[in-house]
Amino acid sequence: MFTRSMEEVEAVEWGSGTSHRLVTEGDKMGYAIARTLVRAGTESKLEYRNHLESCYCISGSGNVEDTNGNVYEITPGTVYVLDNHDPHYLRASEHEDMELLSIFNPPITGNEKHTLSPDGFSSY
Repeated sequence: MFTRSMEEVEAVEWGSGTSHRLVTEGDKMGYAIARTLVRAGTESKLEYRNHLESCYCISGSGNVEDTNGNVYEITPGTVYVLDNHDPHYLRASEHEDMELLSIFNPPITGNEKHTLSPDGFSSY
């Protein structure tokens, strides 16, 4: 058994916010957990080619859009699930940051970073 607080892990800047990787591959749990902050007014083109991801909204609001143009509103208590390595647009509302609890399977190592550009979806 172990505990870990956000104060014990360094925030990783990922382009439109920060990620505190609380449980990673090195913990040998079979999944990873990160607290993800998405800054107000940002849009990110993201894709996880090697991981499935579920994100539970803790606070704030925004939306996620798939490549078919389906937009899903995200508010506290909502989970969105990327079950097919889905390329997607993640947006925080203009007036507030969005805080997510992100779960990855298989687990991330903890040092991955997105490279955001208008040319395509950032992936790892």
